[in-house]
This record gives sequence, structure tokens and C-alpha cells, in this order.
Amino acid sequence: MAAERHEFKNQAPINGKEPIMETPEHREAWNKRKLVGQKALLKPKDIWAIRIHLQNAHAVRDLAMFNLAIDSKL
Repeated sequence: MAAERHEFKNQAPINGKEPIMETPEHREAWNKRKLVGQKALLKPKDIWAIRIHLQNAHAVRDLAMFNLAIDSKL
């Protein structure tokens, strides 16, 4: 019978070689000291700058995806 890997935190390792991960009592939040919330909107000037850059780079696929995202208001 093949050995199965443990999927639960408190279950002991199967072969004794796998380390048991200990979780600290108090974890630091992933977004501590980071700006969170809604990002600033793209201005029409920025949108056209991106479009011109993609056209000059001949990135047809990326330009199409960008236009689709802007037109869909994503």
C-alpha cells in the first residue's frame, strides 16, 4: 500500500522525515504597512499612451486585450 501524504496540520508525518510546520500564535497581516483599497482610475491620456505604445511595439494581441478590457470597463 502506497504511503499517503498528510493534508491536515495536526497530523504527524508518515515517514518521520517530513518536518511539522508550526504556526505562530500571532501572524502579521499580509497587508500591514501597505496601501489597500481601490486604485486610482486611468485617465484618458494614460489610456491613449498605452494604446500608442502597444501599436508602436506591434503587439496586436496585447492591444486587442487592452481595448477589450477598457471597452468592457474592467
